[in-house]
Amino acid sequence: MQSTSRHFNSNARKGIADAKLQAALSKLSHGFPVKRLAAMARLPEFEALRDDARDIKEHTLANLGTYLEIYEAKVLESGGHVHWATDAADACEIILGICRDVDAKTVTKGKSMISEEIAVNEYLENNGVQPIETDLGEYIIQLRHEPPSHIIAPAIHLSKEQVAETFRGEHRHLQTGRNLDEPRTLLEEARGELRRKFIAADVGITGANMVIAETGTSIIVTNEGNGDLTQTLPKTHIVIASIEKVVPTLEDATTILRVLARSATGQEMSVYNTFSTGPKRPEDLDGPENYHVVMLDNGRSKMLGGEFHDMLRCIRCSACLNHCPVYKAIGGHAYGWVYSGPMGAVLIPGLQGLAETHDLPGASTFCGKCEDVCPMRIPLPRMLRSWREKAYAARLGSTKARFGLAAWAFLARRPSFYRPIMAFGVGLLALIGRRGRFSTLPLAGGWTASRDLSAPEGTTFLSQWKRGKR
Repeated sequence: MQSTSRHFNSNARKGIADAKLQAALSKLSHGFPVKRLAAMARLPEFEALRDDARDIKEHTLANLGTYLEIYEAKVLESGGHVHWATDAADACEIILGICRDVDAKTVTKGKSMISEEIAVNEYLENNGVQPIETDLGEYIIQLRHEPPSHIIAPAIHLSKEQVAETFRGEHRHLQTGRNLDEPRTLLEEARGELRRKFIAADVGITGANMVIAETGTSIIVTNEGNGDLTQTLPKTHIVIASIEKVVPTLEDATTILRVLARSATGQEMSVYNTFSTGPKRPEDLDGPENYHVVMLDNGRSKMLGGEFHDMLRCIRCSACLNHCPVYKAIGGHAYGWVYSGPMGAVLIPGLQGLAETHDLPGASTFCGKCEDVCPMRIPLPRMLRSWREKAYAARLGSTKARFGLAAWAFLARRPSFYRPIMAFGVGLLALIGRRGRFSTLPLAGGWTASRDLSAPEGTTFLSQWKRGKR
């Protein structure tokens, strides 16, 4: 998809002003976060599993080249093919080449963030191959020509009424007066439309939550079973994965699976955890005749061992999005690309460069909740702060913001100026504050537009502390 991250500020304002989006986002706090807490309570060793999962990924990243070579050898041993893609253009060209080799006209797709990252749908369409999204959320947004707004719930920004409107507009061959008032009827209609497309597809494309070096296996995690139909019915199965998705062993993979679903949706395990190893063998009843894996770099190798190395541990569970107050205020589309929330604000600058994405790291209150809930213990606030420092050093961002920071830094380094000026400002705000709160305040409109600002009590912390020592 085409990035609009450089328009983050205007995107965010649109999101805040969108009443339908705000209604949809208001439900997020009562869904995944609550279920995650319940799932943790049922598993006393959850925190220990987080440590184990983190250590597995760290060990793998420290030996990434070795495990990728082992994985490739195992895939080849099973009869499959591995293709190495430096960037999105390489990956799309490889995928199109595989489709042309089997004269593919249609491709069914399981949900894959990497396929969104490389914009493979648009590339295939422009070259005469029709891609069909089969995850319900992805199918809905494909009909609407929209990008996903969430990692695991791509249509979370929509109400069922909007989905029904979309189905009536796109499924015009069905009865106009049919009942689409309930989620179940919407699901049944999508299932009916997709069933024949599963059967007719020439190629199936899936992502991979992990690939296993020990066995040459790819793993997909779904709740709908669409991934299984995508990879077993067509004669050719293409797996798209980024290089950091490799793990050493089956045991390592199961450890990570134990924290993945609990962190993402609050489930003990996702409904379908599907392991695929190579093409169909003579004794197999079903499966693809051709098995291809496209391993994508697209900037990841540059992050290895550097300041943002820890981001490569991410397993795309979306826990940081589900708990982020900024994401819950503006939605995923505001971030302007495939990824969103705290993980997107760290990852997108690393993959696309800071010049176009410097506003994203500012989309954080630094409450620290993202790091608290991350199953891989990724220090997201530290990396967001680092991107902010780099943006400031590169003189990126608004002149007003830079001037404000420079003025504050000038005062903060000079206590003899800072203390009396702050004391005057705090005293003035306490004097003019009505009933202890401000509903409007000059230079703070971005805050008071959606919430009141508490008025100070009248003196600074330092002055109170000095009085307490006497």
